[in-house]
Amino acid sequence: MANNKNEKLVSNITPMSGDFAQWYTDIVKKAELIEYTSVKGCMVIRPYGYAIWENMQKILDSRFKELGHENVCMPMFIPESLLNKEKEHVEGFAPEVAWVTHGGSEKLEERLCVRPTSETLFCEHYANIVHSYRDLPKLYNQWVSVVRWEKTTRPFLRSREFLWQEGHTIHETAEEAIEETERMLNVYADFCVDSLAMPVIKGRKTDSDKFAGAVSTYAIEAMMHDGKALQAGTSHYFGDGFAKAFGITFTDRNNTVSVPHQTSWGVSTRLIGAIIMAHGDDNGLVLPPAVAPVQVVVVPIAQHKEGVL
Repeated sequence: MANNKNEKLVSNITPMSGDFAQWYTDIVKKAELIEYTSVKGCMVIRPYGYAIWENMQKILDSRFKELGHENVCMPMFIPESLLNKEKEHVEGFAPEVAWVTHGGSEKLEERLCVRPTSETLFCEHYANIVHSYRDLPKLYNQWVSVVRWEKTTRPFLRSREFLWQEGHTIHETAEEAIEETERMLNVYADFCVDSLAMPVIKGRKTDSDKFAGAVSTYAIEAMMHDGKALQAGTSHYFGDGFAKAFGITFTDRNNTVSVPHQTSWGVSTRLIGAIIMAHGDDNGLVLPPAVAPVQVVVVPIAQHKEGVL
């Protein structure tokens, strides 16, 4: 055991004060959280790194279900015609979309987008199953991977394929949808504080920075060791824009045709990067106990002897 509290216990991690970006990369590699692959921006999440994500999943999934949400799984592929139904949405994601053009050696009649997010898929589904106010609300969530063709990538923080959860809900009234949007933002904030020991700032994004197709976007921002804020989770209120674009209607309590209101919200494996940059130090990885895969308890023996405690 080191006698000097300031003594560095490892020598192959770059000091964060010298090069914060390299310090972060050293941590994810030396802690065996990830391994790089032959595809730029894609990574192998190794067992220890995935165990952290599994612990996050368990806590969040339990909370979602307490609030009445159900897990589903949407397809990975989105037809181009479906993606194009909401103009603002497709324009926002167009630069990051990966396209499938061939099935085997045959060219597809229509390009398929590898999902960057799943609003259009949920809307197509809701249009088929929502007909009456009795069908509402639908409170769905899915745990999947998505693909966004990022130009600049870093493990966990920004990669071309990443794991996340995305909640998608549809409601009878705007008031219910707005309440859901704010409730889920608070769920994320509480999770960061209570389980990740990571204080966050909650707020509404500017119109220029909101999610493509949303009426309003709310986010939590966490402060990192380098003094910068990292977006750790988002919650979006869509109003009835997506519903109108996809022809989703229902018969309301007055027996008239109405348009529902929607939300979406999500967090990703970026949270692993966040806790590294919030809690890690020059000696390596530091994890909050709630999500640490390995738990260690030190039990002092012979506490009455001098120097034991």
